Formats: sequence, structure tokens, C-alpha cells
Amino acid sequence: MLSYAATDGELGGEGRVQDYILETEGLTKEFRGFVAVSDVSLRIRRGTIHGLIGPNGAGKTTCFNLLTKFLQPSRGTIRYDGREITRMKPAEVARLGLVRSFQISAVFPHLTVLENVRVALQRQRGGSFDFWRSDAVLRRYDDRARELLADVGLTTYAEAAAGTLPYGRKRALEIATTLALDPTLMLLDEPTAGMTHEDVDRIVALVRRVAQGRTVLMVEHNLKVVEGLCDAITVLTRGRVLAEGPYAQVSRNPEVIAAYLGTDPGISGAAEAAHA
Repeated sequence: MLSYAATDGELGGEGRVQDYILETEGLTKEFRGFVAVSDVSLRIRRGTIHGLIGPNGAGKTTCFNLLTKFLQPSRGTIRYDGREITRMKPAEVARLGLVRSFQISAVFPHLTVLENVRVALQRQRGGSFDFWRSDAVLRRYDDRARELLADVGLTTYAEAAAGTLPYGRKRALEIATTLALDPTLMLLDEPTAGMTHEDVDRIVALVRRVAQGRTVLMVEHNLKVVEGLCDAITVLTRGRVLAEGPYAQVSRNPEVIAAYLGTDPGISGAAEAAHA
């Protein structure tokens, strides 16, 4: 496996390597004899955008589901912010600040955009979702909800039904609802999937903006997006880590090139061709 050594900027006091917010060791998931994720060890540095990439069937989504506890590992450990979370439930890790979005659009289509964010903000009441409460009580969340909508460029859509939004705007709404849970580590599953060039550019700018002050781990197929956004990437193939490091370094790894393209001179060229 290709990896990269810590630079001077990655070392803390007394030569300690910079803090990692998420670490896995030997993470493995088997389904009736089929090994979907095998002995995966990840280290995600605090305050970075880290990409998880690989060909179709590489195990990326399974890995995401393991990290966010929608699946339990067959073997291995997961540590988040210095705490082992291997056997925790999804709601428990979300309360700790590890929150994900999903590849498939997941909004309440008949609620307004503002109401969707307000629902997420009700987590502040300790898990109570007071749909039956008076409108006046629920409006206590409106100011913060509007701030989040402004952050993702949806201010003018606040009163629109979420189901009427264009696809790219729905993904922005999902990011707003994810931010409403106040994540320390935000996991984004294919944030630009199925988008037009204009929507991709908008979401890239949005991810870069909301990453300020937090850590982002993202699964993404668009390698131009990965190259432009990510501080480091991990490449999975057949459920195993093939390479890890800065994009410029990993994209020249012959094994990575072969996994994606066979004999193509570089994976960035594939991204450009695929999205031209």
C-alpha cells in the first residue's frame, strides 16, 4: 500500500503526529463468506477534507456504513475523537458529532425547505420531534434554520416545498440538515452524483465553505472534484486499501491507475474525460 509520511506541518509538539479524529484498525465486513471490506485501516486528520475513492464495487459504501454504524463490522475497531465506537448505534455516534448524508436524496418532500432544517434542529430538545406543538414553539428554531439555509445558498427557497427543488438544490438542503446536527466530522456520500456542471461547481464551493472548522470524509466518483477539494485520499479496491496520500501522489501510483483505467497515464485524465 502506498502511504505518505508526516511532514513538518503535520507534527505536533515533541514530534507527535497531528491528531486524527477518526481511526480504524483491521476493519472487516463479511456477508455470508463474501468479504466486502477487508482489513481496512484509515486515519482521518482533524480539520481536513479526506476523499474515499475507488472503482465500483470497491467497498466504499460498505465502509461508510461501518463508520456510521448502519452496519456492524465482522472484525476490527473504530475510534472517533479518541473514543472507541465500534459497537455503538447510529444515533449514538451522531450525538457524538459524527454525522452523514446519503447518496440517495433524503428530504421530507411535503415540508418546506425551512421546515426540513427545523426538524433537524429539534435534536437540541434531546431527541423530541414536536410536530404537534404550536407553530410559535417551533419557530424558536427559525433564525438558526435561516442561517443554515444562507450557508448553503437556499435563502430564496425557504418557503418552497422540498420536493419541488431541483436535484442539486435538494443535495444542498441535505447538507444544511446535516449541518443542523452540528457535526464535528461530516461524512458525505456522493455529494455531486447525477449533477450538472453548474450544480457540481455549486456543491464543491459549498463543501469547501462548510468544511471550515470541521472535518469532512467524502465518497466521490468525480475525480476532478476529489482533486480540487481533498487534502488526502484513500483508494479502495476489492474491499482493501490500495493507496493513501495526497491526490497528486496517489494519482501517479501504477496500481491505482491500473485499478481505474488499465493503461491510462493518469486517473485525473479519466475524470476529465468522464465529465467533459
